[in-house]
Amino acid sequence: MDKFVIHGGNKLQGEVTISGAKNASLALMPATLLAHGKYALYNTPELNDVYTMMKLLNHLGVVPEFKNNLLKLNTENITSQDAPYEHVKKMRASVYVLGPLLARYGIAKVSLPGGCSWGPRPINLHLEGLKKMGAEIELSEGYIIAKSPRLTGAKISFDISSVGATGNILMASVLAKGETRIVNAAIEPEITNLAQFLLKMGARIEGIGTPDLFIEGVDTLNSADIETIPDRIEAGTILIAAALTKGKVKLININSNLLLSILNKLENSGCNLLYNNEFIELDGTNNNIKPINITTSVFPGFPTDMQAQWTAYMALADGMSTITDSIYLDRFKHVPELQRLGANITVNENCAFVKGVGKLMGAKVMSTDLRASASLVLAGLAAEGITEVLRVYHLDRGYQRIEEKLQYLGADIERVKGKEF
Repeated sequence: MDKFVIHGGNKLQGEVTISGAKNASLALMPATLLAHGKYALYNTPELNDVYTMMKLLNHLGVVPEFKNNLLKLNTENITSQDAPYEHVKKMRASVYVLGPLLARYGIAKVSLPGGCSWGPRPINLHLEGLKKMGAEIELSEGYIIAKSPRLTGAKISFDISSVGATGNILMASVLAKGETRIVNAAIEPEITNLAQFLLKMGARIEGIGTPDLFIEGVDTLNSADIETIPDRIEAGTILIAAALTKGKVKLININSNLLLSILNKLENSGCNLLYNNEFIELDGTNNNIKPINITTSVFPGFPTDMQAQWTAYMALADGMSTITDSIYLDRFKHVPELQRLGANITVNENCAFVKGVGKLMGAKVMSTDLRASASLVLAGLAAEGITEVLRVYHLDRGYQRIEEKLQYLGADIERVKGKEF
């Protein structure tokens, strides 16, 4: 397994382009199962999760072609409605094929999903929603077996706002008979991107961007093309990297409206920012990091996928801060590894209490999941000495060659290939 070797202390400076959003791509790709035809998904990031979804879709009969961030998918010869464990186990987002397969073919057999190593992330909201639309759901030998000659519209109210469940039910409802209403729908930008794609395919959807979606089912859809939105989490991660190293960076291909909550917190912490719907500039040159509390919440609040990175940032703040994750209660596996670098952090249930220290010192640390890995890289960039971040395959799931972007900005970071460290 590869590792990163980081010589900390370099200020990040320069301009870098933000890649397409992982979480948007993983919803757009299975949406192509809804209609026969050829698709072009522009600005698709080159990530392990994208390749995993490509392999799953290829197993179903989709023919992919991927080059220079343009993903072409041909769905003219779907041969299977069975998503096996060998593909689904690698990524929770694989369950996104459930709604489209069931809606178009009347049957879907999908393995219960795998993915990140932390937290209970049940799919009961997906299944209950499909049941309300008339699907017969059976759980057998680790598989979800769903059947329905044709789904029918229904009112589906989510107890909690769920991006995954909203996406799955939205894709299922566009071919259902009659009207579907999704109450307390997720309003994350990735869901809006998906809804816009479905509109291009001929779906009838109202309320896009709001928690109240109305879908009038149609008999058939057509193929279409779509531009994947920029990755707000990659953008936020690089901004924090610059803030930690007292650097000055400009991000392009990013709309600041996608991450206003993060920008607000960075400004409060002492950074100077300039931004619009095309770029973000951060100047942390004179940043004496102020301790800023955050509580994660659904969009447009502070994203849970930025919680670990913010924890690393606050490790060098001038004072005490509290990090509360209201989305996932046990997403703090990065804390023991940050402590190895010298961070002063204690955790109580879903809260981390961070007392800023004067400096971090390089050490060997191990990645446990995607965003935890990012926090260790950020801490390593600011630490004195050498930091080795092991098991960076987690990072490859969600960041397109992040080390190359950091190198371009002046970081001393190197990928070292190997079987085991």
